[in-house]
Amino acid sequence: MSPNALADYGCSLAAAPSIREPLHAPVAHLVRGGVIEGIHYGSVVVLAADGSVELQIGDIEAAFYPRSALKPVQAVAMLRAGLPLDGDLLSLTAASHSGEERHLAGTRRILELAGLAEDDLRNVTDLPFDPVVREDWIRAGRLPSRLAQNCSGKHAAMLYTARLNGWSLDDYLDPAHPLQQAIAEIVEDLTGQAIARVTVDGCGAPLFSVSLHGLARAAARITTAPPGTPEARVADAMREHAEMASGTGRDVAALMRAVPGLLTKDGFEGVQVAALPDGRAVAVKIADGADRARVPVTAAALARCGVHPAALTEFAGAPLLGGGAVVGSIRPARALDPLAE
Repeated sequence: MSPNALADYGCSLAAAPSIREPLHAPVAHLVRGGVIEGIHYGSVVVLAADGSVELQIGDIEAAFYPRSALKPVQAVAMLRAGLPLDGDLLSLTAASHSGEERHLAGTRRILELAGLAEDDLRNVTDLPFDPVVREDWIRAGRLPSRLAQNCSGKHAAMLYTARLNGWSLDDYLDPAHPLQQAIAEIVEDLTGQAIARVTVDGCGAPLFSVSLHGLARAAARITTAPPGTPEARVADAMREHAEMASGTGRDVAALMRAVPGLLTKDGFEGVQVAALPDGRAVAVKIADGADRARVPVTAAALARCGVHPAALTEFAGAPLLGGGAVVGSIRPARALDPLAE
């Protein structure tokens, strides 16, 4: 998105968000037998189609790390830098994949297109993310590998982008590398704000700190971009190949199937972003990083965003059991869902 397009959207590049202790608020309650047993704190922002803030809970302007929820933005940056991928391989570029064979095969295909091999990857070694796939992997006597690590598709695409541009390969994860500088520029472009801080993500790639509000803006700009643009290509690829961007049985893939046109991406430490084609968007950060709260809070935020609740029923949260019987559930706090309690 050009600076002019950014201005047309109604937002110029803002200063970096403040680095402070976030003022999180209750976003979900653990209710057992009609009593609130636990509380998950966090922050939520809901954007209207015109980009205005329709709902905010907690601290949506403090600096935070989006973790893997930023991968669609990184994929846009690589397309702008010449990466010639679409479809399932582009979806894999923005993936936190489960380590299924299709994910491994797709990563190998990207590396082959670049004329590279698994040894050229610089992400950390790991076992597959999906528990079932991981157990099968261990039973087969397979060791942790860079290919199995859930960010390998992104790393293969980073290498491919670097090779196409004639950039060095061994140091492609250095924040000063031209690839990472190009990605940082697009992070600022799409979020509409300067980056607060750069650190290292779990996979070894640079991680850029923005605000929750900025993350939601970026997702909205990706889903509202004209057809054929890098943003639209990323959105189309992830929606059409949702399991390639995540994995079989993953909640983000199920959510994209359940809500037509929705683009969504999760990230470690309780982060999720989602946007609809008309620009309505939500972003969620669960303070304690709990996935059990991330999913129902995201669903409640999408309902506040205008998604019909019937499409979100399966994402209401796992039931709580007592003696094998259902005795409670995780429910959105009243500030997010006035009818929840």
